[in-house]
Amino acid sequence: FFCIASPYGKTSWELSVQVNQKDGDEGMRFKLRVKGDLHIGGLMLKLVEKIKAPQDWSDHALWWDQRSCWLLKTHWTLDKYGVQADADLRYTPQHKPLCLQLPNMKTVKLTVSYSAVVFKTVAEICRALNIRRPEELSLLKPPDDPSKKKKKKDKNPALDDVLDMDIISGGSGGTGSPLYSKTMVPTYDPENGTPASATSLWFGDNPLTSSQPNLPPAELAKMYQQLSMVDKAIINAGWLDSSRSLMEQGIGEDDRLQLRFKYHCFFDLNPKYDAVRITQLYEQARWSILLEEIDCTEEEMLMFASLQYHISKMTMSTEPLDFSNEPEMDEVEAALSNLEVTLEGGNTDRILEDITDVPKLADSLKLFRPKRLTLRSFKEYWFVFKDTTISYYKNKETASGEPIEQLHLRGCEVVPDVNVTDKKFGIKLLLPVADGMNEVYIRCDNETQYSKWKAACTLASKGKTMAYSSYRSEVKNIQSFLQMKSLAPPSGQAAPDLDAMEMNAECFVSPRYTKKYKTKQVDCWKSIPGELTVRILEAHQNIARLSLNEAKMRFIQAWQSLPEFGIKYYIVRFRGSKKDELMGISYNRLIRIDMSTGLPVTTWRFANMRQWNVNWEIRQVNVHESVIIHVVSCLQVVHEYIGGYIFLSTRSKDQNETLDEELFHKLTGGQE
Repeated sequence: FFCIASPYGKTSWELSVQVNQKDGDEGMRFKLRVKGDLHIGGLMLKLVEKIKAPQDWSDHALWWDQRSCWLLKTHWTLDKYGVQADADLRYTPQHKPLCLQLPNMKTVKLTVSYSAVVFKTVAEICRALNIRRPEELSLLKPPDDPSKKKKKKDKNPALDDVLDMDIISGGSGGTGSPLYSKTMVPTYDPENGTPASATSLWFGDNPLTSSQPNLPPAELAKMYQQLSMVDKAIINAGWLDSSRSLMEQGIGEDDRLQLRFKYHCFFDLNPKYDAVRITQLYEQARWSILLEEIDCTEEEMLMFASLQYHISKMTMSTEPLDFSNEPEMDEVEAALSNLEVTLEGGNTDRILEDITDVPKLADSLKLFRPKRLTLRSFKEYWFVFKDTTISYYKNKETASGEPIEQLHLRGCEVVPDVNVTDKKFGIKLLLPVADGMNEVYIRCDNETQYSKWKAACTLASKGKTMAYSSYRSEVKNIQSFLQMKSLAPPSGQAAPDLDAMEMNAECFVSPRYTKKYKTKQVDCWKSIPGELTVRILEAHQNIARLSLNEAKMRFIQAWQSLPEFGIKYYIVRFRGSKKDELMGISYNRLIRIDMSTGLPVTTWRFANMRQWNVNWEIRQVNVHESVIIHVVSCLQVVHEYIGGYIFLSTRSKDQNETLDEELFHKLTGGQE
């Protein structure tokens, strides 16, 4: 079709529109005579009148294929949108079914908005699944598997494996109520996130709150593949743009996406209200360990295995959780509880005493500062920890004079460097400086010493002293964590019985560790699976008394304590460099990583970044006065990660605070 050259709005022309009455149908084409000054709302009205089909068209909107955009501003005219006779428009439902793989690797089908920005669509999905804090999650498009390209006919796998949420919730997932909420009050207000009742009361027997059984070793081995940092960078490039809709990013009804916790900064985890969220978070952590998406030591792998075994055993043997006898907190009690959290959970009448009596630590510890081309050599000094500063001296006798050096810990990173089996209790400190971070390693002699110093360093990194009453609980938590990592059974306890484990021990460790145990030389009368079983059962004795929720929370906390936790990798090129490098993005810092060695080169904390600019034309990010990064691919994903973490840092403990979506898009969008 073409129009005679003349001013817009004075000449009419034919416009072809394809109409999809239902999801997935090919639809019919209708031709309408229109003028350029016709607004989109008027066009849809004319179209519905011509179709003459008695149905609800309220969810339909116009989609422009060539431009890959929705025409949602109904007051705009065709001229303003630039729609001419050659435009290929589709009148199609905005809400369509989508298959999502949840963190527990199970697939659900639900109806979502394909026209809203992904940020809103994820919030809609989380509301349907009853997951609080939807800003922590997003949708990931997995990389294409070359082996599956030949099998294009199998677009729809067996529907038996898909949980249809629309059927369960009794209506359209996009506009209907959350799961099992037809006769019950929602657990939280979708606007402000205020909990209204216990999750377990609202959900009852909900498959999303139960942990999935571990896969047989053979099935796990099929899923497992060793990932390099470059492989991880390719996977991380698949995060969808939160500021654009699904259709605008080429997502169709046949595509499958993954719902994952994208930002590893979990706010206000509450077992009473977050049954689904905690379970799905545990599942994401579990799979990241089993598939080795995050590195951990053999000692840590066995600790994670014992927790998985405990959770699996309790899930299969216990009755469903019942909080029906649990008294609900009234408003005054809730306010007092929030005040206690604000005051770091301590006795309020000890606060004044704490302020006037700031304790200090003094011990003989070993210190090491890494330098290029040198072996790690620890040297003993006398350390004094006061306020948020560590001072160290040549020996105890010189502690009254000037220290050799002072380490100011406010804003630093505290990373555990521990192996309980080998009696190694180290603390790695990343201290902020003008051009990045300096590394310092401190080695303690025993668990007690380590617990006190690690707790003090953690508080100091947040600007808090040991005067805070949370210091004592932090020390206890660290000691409990070390006991959990200890693979030796508690003193006075009998050795575990091999027959006590009803499940295959190989289900709880990654295939690489299974293979490692199979190649170990052992006594001829002891089988390899037997040795693995013994080690898991020994570790299990340290955590056998934990409740199901406590075990899941311990697993999540242990996952968070791993050195590589939350770091996402991207291929970049720094200004002045002629080779590709890796950039890691964590919840509070950027890390420059040597691609060949995998070792960090420089670190920049978000708190110390004076500027952060993006040049979309030449695909560059400026994170410091002298640091310019050319992002090889997925610039929007990198930009959104930085802005997203900065946005999450603005959240407060006030439950009534509405999520500032405008601020999120201001920090993460901007490409247009």
